[in-house]
Amino acid sequence: MDFRVAVVGLGVGFLVGLTGMGGGAVMTPVLILLGWARPMVAVGTDLMWGTLTKSVGAFVHHRQGTVDLKIVKRLALGSIPGALAGLTLLAHLHGRGGEDRFVVRTLGIALVCVALTLFFRSFWPARTQSPAASGLERFPWWLTSLLGAVVGFLVSLTSVGSGSVIVACLVMIYPVTPLRRIVGSDILHALLLVGVSALGHLKMGSVNIRLLTSLLVGSLPGVWLGSRMSVVFPEKVLRPLLAGTLLFLGYKLL
Repeated sequence: MDFRVAVVGLGVGFLVGLTGMGGGAVMTPVLILLGWARPMVAVGTDLMWGTLTKSVGAFVHHRQGTVDLKIVKRLALGSIPGALAGLTLLAHLHGRGGEDRFVVRTLGIALVCVALTLFFRSFWPARTQSPAASGLERFPWWLTSLLGAVVGFLVSLTSVGSGSVIVACLVMIYPVTPLRRIVGSDILHALLLVGVSALGHLKMGSVNIRLLTSLLVGSLPGVWLGSRMSVVFPEKVLRPLLAGTLLFLGYKLL
C-alpha cells in the first residue's frame, strides 16, 4: 500500500462526505497531475473506486425510502447507452494510441463546466419543496433520458458528472421534488452508471488494482469523517470553494 495515495484518498473521501460531490471531479485530475496514473487508467481506477464507495450510499438511501425509481429508470435509459458509446469511442482511440490526450482535454473542459454549474447553483435562489409532489409529469420523460445519455457518455470518458451535473439538472427539471429524493435517486443511478463504465474500463485493462486499494484505505474513513462534519460547515461556503478547486484543476489540464 502506498501511504501517499491513501492520504490523497482520505482528503478526497472527506470532501465527498462533506459536500456529497467531487469524487470523480477531484480524484481523476489529482491522479493525473501527480503523475500516479495515465489519464485513461486514472479514469478507470476512479470509476471502480466510485462504484465501491457509492454502493454504500445507494444502499442507505434505498433503505430510507429517499429514492425515486422512476427518475432512476429514466436516467438509466439514456445513461447506459451513452456510457457504452463512450467506452466504444475510448476503445477505438486506444487502438490508435490517442486516448490519453483526448481524455485530458475532455476532462479539463468537463471540470470547467462543472465548476461553472456549481457557481451558478451557489447564487440560485432556494426553491420551494413539496414532499407530497414529485413533479414527474410536469416535463417530458425523454428530457431526463437525454440528460442521462449526455452524462453517461461524459462519465465513461472522464469519470466526471455522475453526481454534480445530474443533481444540478434534476433540481431544475423536477423543481418540486424534495432534494433528499433527488440526491438519493442520483446516488442509486450513479452506482449503475459508474458500475457499467468501470466494467468497461476493467475489460480494457485501465484499472490499477494496487492504486485502487490504497485509495480505498484512505477514502472510506475520509467519507465517514466528512459526513460527520457536514453539519458544521455551511453549504453556501463549501460549494464556491469546491467550484474554485474544480476550476483550477480544469485550467491545469487544459
